[in-house]
Formats: sequence, C-alpha cells, structure tokens
Amino acid sequence: MHETLKKIMPPPAKSSGMTNREFSLFSQFIESTCGIRMPDSKKLMLESRLQKRLKHLGIGTFQEYYDYLVSKQGLRDELVSMIDVVTTNKTDFFREAAHFTYLTESVLPRIPKIEQQNGIKVWSAGCSSGEEPYTLAMTLSEFARNNLGFRYSILATDICTEVLKSAHRGIYDEEKIAPIPQLLKKRYLLRSKDRSRCIVRVCPELRSKVTFRRLNFMDETFDVESPFRIIFCRNVIIYFDRETQEVLLNKFCRHLLPGGYLFLGHSETLNGLNVPLVQVNSTVYRKLA
Repeated sequence: MHETLKKIMPPPAKSSGMTNREFSLFSQFIESTCGIRMPDSKKLMLESRLQKRLKHLGIGTFQEYYDYLVSKQGLRDELVSMIDVVTTNKTDFFREAAHFTYLTESVLPRIPKIEQQNGIKVWSAGCSSGEEPYTLAMTLSEFARNNLGFRYSILATDICTEVLKSAHRGIYDEEKIAPIPQLLKKRYLLRSKDRSRCIVRVCPELRSKVTFRRLNFMDETFDVESPFRIIFCRNVIIYFDRETQEVLLNKFCRHLLPGGYLFLGHSETLNGLNVPLVQVNSTVYRKLA
C-alpha cells in the first residue's frame, strides 16, 4: 500500500531560487528576531541553509516558507529550527589562547579571597558547541588545584538549540581536542572504550561545573542569575550593527560586577561605543567601579 501511495502522490514541488525580495524579507526578519545582519553577500548562504527547512517541511517556495515562518504557528513551531540553520557556530578549544593565560595570570589572582571561596560566576555567552566553556572549566580547575578553596561555576548560553545539545553531551572527535595541552587531556577527557570511534568525552566533574541554557541576545532582558565576575562573549558582536552592539554590551555590563572582566574576540572593538568599560589588555575590558 505504501509503495502504491508513493506512486499516486505527486512529489513535493521543487523550490526555485530565492528572489531578492524574498532575501530582503528573510534578512529583515532574522535581524529583528536575533540581531544577525544578513548583507547581500550572504544571500547564497542563506538560500542554501533555508533550503534544508523547505525540504524538511515539504514546502515548495521560499515565499510559502516565509509566510509560514511569520505566522502564529510558525513563530511557535519553526522559529527555533530556522535560527538553528542560519546561525554560524565556529569554535575551538583554547581559541585565542592568550585570553586564558591572561585569565590565569592577571585576572584570577586579583579576585578577593572571600569571593574566590564563595564561588566566582563566569558566563560564556555564545558558547556554540561547548569548546569555550569547557576550556574555561579546565583553566579554572587548574587554578583551583593551586589555590585552596577556590570555587567557580559557569553559565554557557547560545541561541542555537542543536549546538547546546551537543555541548551538554560533551563528546568530541579526537581531532577537535588537538589544541588542548596533553596534561589537561589526561586530567579532564575520557576516551571511548571503543578505540575505533576516535571520540572523547569531557569528564563528569568538569561537565558538572557548566550549566547550558538557550538565550537570545535580542530578548529585552536576560533571565540569568547575576552578577558575574567574568563574561566571555567572543566573536559574537561582529554579526551585529554598531547600535545593536552598544545595546548588547550595556546589557552585559548590567550583569557584570564592578571591576569585572569582559573578553571579546580578536577582531572586535569597543571604539566609538558608549559603554562603562576600560581596556586592560588586547580585547579584554574591565567594568568601571
């Protein structure tokens, strides 16, 4: 019966390419809902990624998909899936390694002992598939080994639900862990018993230090337990226009302790932005007291 139905039912209409008008509709919608700019140069990329959703839903045209997306049902059922396919998630363990050296040598030793013992709070904002918060956890755990009583917790957030699922599992291909120093691999990573799989998993003790949550930077307020001593938001604000960057960074500052630290990506700058931060190192900023 199933094969007969397949012969009778016409195949889903093949979608045509995305028109400039449709691209404009999607780019405006994406920027308004999650702040990500979609310049004309991103048209082919957006078309290719959204094609996956059209195919999955059996929708024949980009206009039909857009109409569904902005409907009440689409906003409820499809918006998160759309965001998942259009967001870029590029990250590595110990990416921009100088930041973790500065954290160990210049930031952590200056935190008052009473705060260290009560537990410092760190936020990895835009955590992607987890490499950054787990790198932070390794760095902070190493500091704790040499500083009795030091305690910490990490909040890791991202807008993409799929990468958050992956991050929570803490399982990575062996090629992904190449930047991790050998000593830290031995301490914090567990190899699969099936050596043919070539995967490792972050050890339970380290995973327990990180809480993963979905968060959209365009939300009016951030429902996070603050204040934080340290916020990492690296290679994220480059996707926003300058006005949105300023609004976003001031939101972060409201969740940052006076004297707390904000780490940005190597290509990001605060030049021309009205924020209560002063630069203390390359792409590292401290909130004014």
